[in-house]
Amino acid sequence: MRRRGRNIDGILVLDKPRGITSNGALQRVKRVYSAANAGHTGSLDPLATGVLPICLGEATKFSQYLIDADKAYRSTFVFGVTTATGDADGEELSRCDASALTADQVEQALAPLRGAIEQIPPMFSAIKRDGQPLYKLARAGVEVERAPRSVVVHELVLEAFRPGPQPEADVYIRASKGTYVRTIAEDLGAALGCGAHVGMLRRVAAGRFSEADCVTIEQLEAMRGDGDVATVDWSAMDALLQPPELAVAALPDLVLAESTSFYLRQGQPVLVPKAPTSGLVQLHSIAGEFLGIGEILDDGRVAPRRLVVR
Repeated sequence: MRRRGRNIDGILVLDKPRGITSNGALQRVKRVYSAANAGHTGSLDPLATGVLPICLGEATKFSQYLIDADKAYRSTFVFGVTTATGDADGEELSRCDASALTADQVEQALAPLRGAIEQIPPMFSAIKRDGQPLYKLARAGVEVERAPRSVVVHELVLEAFRPGPQPEADVYIRASKGTYVRTIAEDLGAALGCGAHVGMLRRVAAGRFSEADCVTIEQLEAMRGDGDVATVDWSAMDALLQPPELAVAALPDLVLAESTSFYLRQGQPVLVPKAPTSGLVQLHSIAGEFLGIGEILDDGRVAPRRLVVR
């Protein structure tokens, strides 16, 4: 069945606004572009803002590589208050006077949260149990046991500290996929004995994309206007899209001769001089066209794995 909408390919780096889900943001972008196919690259909480790459058309084939990429955040942790969700959107569970807390104490308590660590995912998360998202169970008042997950916190920097009855700390975090900033805040608050939650969260980078690449929904909707699809000038909007190959920019790049490109597009493994000995690679034709990604076989040939359809 043919999808309705425009066949447009690329990555829109959205500055997700506060108060909507990642899927809600995705649907607005898909609608404003009248795109036939779209997908986002990892959920951001409704509270969170910032970098949310959205893949359109053929770029959706490579969205997993952005989901798997490291992410960076700036966040404000509020001490002395715990909430049901671990962030400011949740029901307050406890409150205490944390006036005695100091920046030095926070800095010391951050140390065990850096590097390779284990995290227990929060109940208010999209992780599924028996096909049901945990957040739905949590909203029904059901809590289930969650297995710890291994993540890597590459950087965790205390950038500012503001004392008071409910002190606040501004932190910068760069971490592997699957890292929950809310859990870092809660674990930090527990270690300090006063509790904590996330008051503000902004994703400032996802893979190779940063805030500098971002476009807001308001910008898009203003450019789209209220015109009929047939009368919209799409050129300016389409110019905001990043090339699909940037999703796999971290992979080694192979340039294929014209004849080699032909056989690869037929689904056949090909021999490429000076190719890596293992792993995934991005593939370009000698004319510079992005072909997709391949994988090095045991015999050294390159097999197609996900190819762009033109």
